[in-house]
Amino acid sequence: MLTDMVGYSSLTQRDEMLALDLAHEQDQIVRAIVATFGGRTVKSLGDGVLVEFASAFDAVECALEIQQAMDERNSAAEGEHITLRIGVHLGDVVHRDEDVFGDAVNIVARIEPHADHGGVCVSQQVYDQVHNKLQASFRSIGTPKLKNIDTAIQLYKIARTAAQPPSDPRLAPPPPEESVRRIVVLPFANISPDPNDEYFADGMTEELIEKLAHVSGLRVIARTTAMHYKNTQETALEIGRALQVGMVLECSVRKAGNRVRITAQLIETSSEEHLWASRYDRQLDDIFAVQDDLSDHITAAISAHVSALGGTVSLAASRGEQDTSDMEAYTEFLQGRELFRKKTSEQTICQALALFESAVARDPRFARARVGIADCYMWLGGEGSLPYADSQRRAREELAAALAANEALAEAHSSLAAMMLSEDDFSGANREARLAIELNPSFSDPYRWLAQLEAGTANIDEAVRLLEEAYRLDPLDVNVIAFLGRAYFYSGREAEALAHWDKTESFVAFRTNQHRAEYYLGRQDYVKAEQCVREMERLRPGNSWTLTFRGFLAARQGDPETARGCIESLDELDHDGAVTVFQAGFVHFALDEMEAFWDCMQRAVATPVLELMYSPLFERGRADPRYGELIHRVLPE
Repeated sequence: MLTDMVGYSSLTQRDEMLALDLAHEQDQIVRAIVATFGGRTVKSLGDGVLVEFASAFDAVECALEIQQAMDERNSAAEGEHITLRIGVHLGDVVHRDEDVFGDAVNIVARIEPHADHGGVCVSQQVYDQVHNKLQASFRSIGTPKLKNIDTAIQLYKIARTAAQPPSDPRLAPPPPEESVRRIVVLPFANISPDPNDEYFADGMTEELIEKLAHVSGLRVIARTTAMHYKNTQETALEIGRALQVGMVLECSVRKAGNRVRITAQLIETSSEEHLWASRYDRQLDDIFAVQDDLSDHITAAISAHVSALGGTVSLAASRGEQDTSDMEAYTEFLQGRELFRKKTSEQTICQALALFESAVARDPRFARARVGIADCYMWLGGEGSLPYADSQRRAREELAAALAANEALAEAHSSLAAMMLSEDDFSGANREARLAIELNPSFSDPYRWLAQLEAGTANIDEAVRLLEEAYRLDPLDVNVIAFLGRAYFYSGREAEALAHWDKTESFVAFRTNQHRAEYYLGRQDYVKAEQCVREMERLRPGNSWTLTFRGFLAARQGDPETARGCIESLDELDHDGAVTVFQAGFVHFALDEMEAFWDCMQRAVATPVLELMYSPLFERGRADPRYGELIHRVLPE
């Protein structure tokens, strides 16, 4: 990543001392933010900084954070503004004497001038890595000529605006009396002197969402969607319209030493009237009491507001048991949760796992930290990073310990439901998911597990209803978005599926193209299916689903050699610990190798029930007696 101050040369000619002071100030701001993203500042270049990162995702997030910090600095400054351009490129470098050399360094220096003033410009290589992970708007500017660079490189500018939930006019807005009881907690603004305290601000956001979610009669927008409004410039009115909420809660946190200051204000979205505001100055050890106090006052303010509007619903907070009083364990838990949420790499998940385990070592009854350990093991096992059976066993042990410490923990019941679902324990998954919703009606994940169960019992319409409820709670959750589109498709509502995919592709590009490929293969439209598969290959060339659909399409187009090559690649992934045997079976099906197909289905750790039941690709297989035997074996009575 390379930063550059706009107009530095002309400012130097006009006022050299001022130019030097501003260059020093921007250097300090950039270095502080870079440190929070794990970057290494290679060197200062007078009016810019060259930085090296371990991942493209961290580099781009850091670049956007720097520009946001400059916006805030300029809005408060009375004198000269600092305007930066930032370029980001991904490539190999040579390290020598603490410096870096190579084509990648030369290229990023040529990319940076193409950024807008106050903007970020990235190369195709970076775009490929981050555009389906980062909720931001990318605009291609083609392949401009880069000085002394012979290779043509596609460049993209990033629009620094908050991601908007994909609008879906088919989903009717909630009635006014329900909207007034819907609230979004915007991400806490971190105004601490140490930028490394960002995790603490994000943790406070999630803690307050969790507490308000236990208020009966209130619907709280989930964290996944709420966090997309971090550093937003949008008004309460605009956010209210986008999320169909009646109230917005804005907060800031300043952590300094063992002191913490929190300010909070509750705003009605339609009138932008401030309903309540407060400030807390406490010792950090009192943070749990502050959270409870905030929740109580906000609940009271919402109750008064609803009553003033003629509402009859009584809101009552139901406090859960505080699962730790150890501040160090709690801090490690927040840091681990922040890393796990990003899911940028296996290394990130392992770091999160280590933090969760350290928190549990400090406080063995810290139930949520144990759920964090379980989620990490399930992720690592599902991705093939650890043996699947061992990971499931460790996760189950941690969830059992978490529930022994706090049986009313919705997250533990939801994670257990997900595990049971993957193991075809449908009655157990149904029990745990419903209990999770009972404990936390604003938690979207259990609605997904129930939707999968309903679809598996041939009740696809109920599955759609449950997914639409999850979508209202968390309209930017990529899993909800992807599953809802597929549910529309499987329920025969193809027009709604296509419209949903068009609206949400920018949020879940890979999975949208995966489901479109399935749709077009079912219609034998191989031209459009080829377009979708090529996009999958561009986004994730080594992904098991990319290999599956390339193999399926090749088989249908009379290219058995390519199809068998895909099966071999899937088998290699399976030997490395990934669960791909059923995907290899799909390609066998397309090759009309039915014995191999059914053998794969019998050997699969998790049976692809929904695909077998609903996908038009397997319609012929549903006439086979073995289909009924398999479904009878894995589905509940």
